[in-house]
Amino acid sequence: MSSTDARTDAGFTPATALTDAVTDETADTGPGADELTGSDPGAGTDVADTLDLRLPDELIDLIAGQGGTGGQTNGSADQGTGAGFSGHGHAADGTRAHAPGGTSTALSDDDLLDNVGAWGPVTTRSGVFQLVPVRIERDLPLISRWMNDPAVAAFWELEGPESVLENHLRPQLDGDGRSAPCLGVLDGTPMSYWEIYRADLDPLARHYPARPHDTGVHLLIGGVANRGRGLGTDLLKAVADLVLDHRPPCARVVAEPDLRNTPSVSAFLSAGFRFSAEVDLPDKRAALMIRDRALRALL
Repeated sequence: MSSTDARTDAGFTPATALTDAVTDETADTGPGADELTGSDPGAGTDVADTLDLRLPDELIDLIAGQGGTGGQTNGSADQGTGAGFSGHGHAADGTRAHAPGGTSTALSDDDLLDNVGAWGPVTTRSGVFQLVPVRIERDLPLISRWMNDPAVAAFWELEGPESVLENHLRPQLDGDGRSAPCLGVLDGTPMSYWEIYRADLDPLARHYPARPHDTGVHLLIGGVANRGRGLGTDLLKAVADLVLDHRPPCARVVAEPDLRNTPSVSAFLSAGFRFSAEVDLPDKRAALMIRDRALRALL
């Protein structure tokens, strides 16, 4: 889901005004967690968000390298799972698909995201959490079941047969590594779906003043039993910290939850993100949420 953003959990309530919160569209959590994508660079954005944008070196190299042979597989997609875990987009609309299939590149696997699969586990208030890169043959049935929950489908729009989700995942896994779909594994149990992506290389960048190495997150809490307990807030904070710890060039973690998904927006706010602007994306009006490295110790 590229700029598409995670839908959210059951029980979302349309909001007529954004007062306290914006969360990642699919992150169901106590306060809520829903994701947001791009916004109008105009009214409503902070001055800090309007620094001049320079094309990242990776993008320049990517453009120069097109014309090689074949798309490269995202290396993290086939890496082993975390300890204790065993077996088991809308890619073209400018909001949900990050990595176009068939793009040829000379970059090494996961170079654009600094090898998400090797970031390792972290201890949170809710338990030991780890991002495990998705493997279609192992994870498709589970994630597809989550996507067919009506509360999730309302935001992710990936319900239907497993082929619908597979068509969303493959462009990311077979692309140039700018988007990494992952399972969130908590205490050895897969319980959430994540997309970590280069927001500055995503269609989302057309809708807000992107900076080089901006990194986006999409989140969906899978099971109903895990929603409404504050997990979204804990995990959003943990994943934002992982991004900032393992991606030194990244100064901001961004998200674009649907404005209607007030629990998700709330979860982002509680996790240290700030509301930057409302943005009109191709498939939704979103809340642009930003977590700044410079404010990390304060929020």
